[in-house]
Amino acid sequence: MVVGSMVIPKYSDPKTIYTPKDIQFDMLSEHGVNLTYMQAWRAKEKALQFLRGYYADSYSKLPSYLYILEKTYPGSVVKLKKTDDDCFLYVFVVICTSISGWNYCRPVVVVDGTFLKSAYRVIMLTTNTMDAAGTILPLAYVVVDSEQFKLAYGERANMCHIWTNIRAKFKKGHLKLSELYFATARSYTLDEFNERMSKIEEIDPRVKAYLYDIGYHKWSRVHAMVNKTWTMTSNIAESLNVVTKYTRELPIVELLEYMRTLLERWTKEKLLKVKGTFTYLGYKFNKELDDNRTLSHKLRVRASADYIHTVIDGVRRYIVCLENKKCSCGQFQLDELPCPHALAALRQRDESFEEYCSPYYTRANLLRTYEIPVNPMSDESKWNVPQHITEEVVNPPKGGKR
Repeated sequence: MVVGSMVIPKYSDPKTIYTPKDIQFDMLSEHGVNLTYMQAWRAKEKALQFLRGYYADSYSKLPSYLYILEKTYPGSVVKLKKTDDDCFLYVFVVICTSISGWNYCRPVVVVDGTFLKSAYRVIMLTTNTMDAAGTILPLAYVVVDSEQFKLAYGERANMCHIWTNIRAKFKKGHLKLSELYFATARSYTLDEFNERMSKIEEIDPRVKAYLYDIGYHKWSRVHAMVNKTWTMTSNIAESLNVVTKYTRELPIVELLEYMRTLLERWTKEKLLKVKGTFTYLGYKFNKELDDNRTLSHKLRVRASADYIHTVIDGVRRYIVCLENKKCSCGQFQLDELPCPHALAALRQRDESFEEYCSPYYTRANLLRTYEIPVNPMSDESKWNVPQHITEEVVNPPKGGKR
């Protein structure tokens, strides 16, 4: 048991990598005990079992956990679905903070799915969006179908979803193709897009055919039916996957609790940060605006009409229409933030930039996104759960163990 007591603290954080070889080394250096690899491996397994419990037992704790979750966060959407013989089918969690914050974020949702590494074959789906700081706002998590998502958030005008399978496919492939794909996805104009697609075709015509069959509107910013701005080309899913990478081995209740504490921590950190900054825009978009402003200083402007300007950048000319918030470079209208050419025109007119930025990028929206705190949940020993909830049966998934 000396081994177990030493090992357990090392696994309290699921992101900790503590291998049997590490255990062998620690036992020898700290206690003078020489363990075989199998002894160390068994010690690790026992410690994990003691710390996290059995996977099957975690399913039986679901009703009580979800009951307390709803009581702690009124207005949340929590659903547990079982088969007729009480086998787990799916669980769906949306904390009320996310529901409230969603109203102040662009209605673009990034959906990502991954197989969990637990004893049972289940998939974790996460749906996320980008807040006014350009960071992740988790919306819903764990096992969910699209109908349950609609019940929680409803439908908003111009709402769209971004699935990440195309991005992942190219990230793992040919390096030059991967770079070209992301550059093509980020293109602001059709000319840029077509030029980059021609380069993709030169490398491998099958890739161009594949992307065409998928539909350009699903992955290309310039072809998108709804303006997704930076969300289209951000790494929201990849960033969240890095954070949750080592939690996929947790039993289901512990996984749900990890996601809740993640939202609790992020909400506090983001609110604290935004209260300490006083720029008109959130961090990411304020930095982008500053970069564009720097570039704008080398440009020359010719006013053609009240709101239409010709902006000269070296040998190239761009047409800026401030009234319609458009520029021939494509950035102004697709980013919904003044591009360098638009900022040069605004400076010529001695006009401020604020009304030309999307409200989804503002500090005011960021404050509203996180105005409802995610308070800690009470310790399990203090839970007051009705008997009919504690007696509810939830068996592991029918698929059985891996």
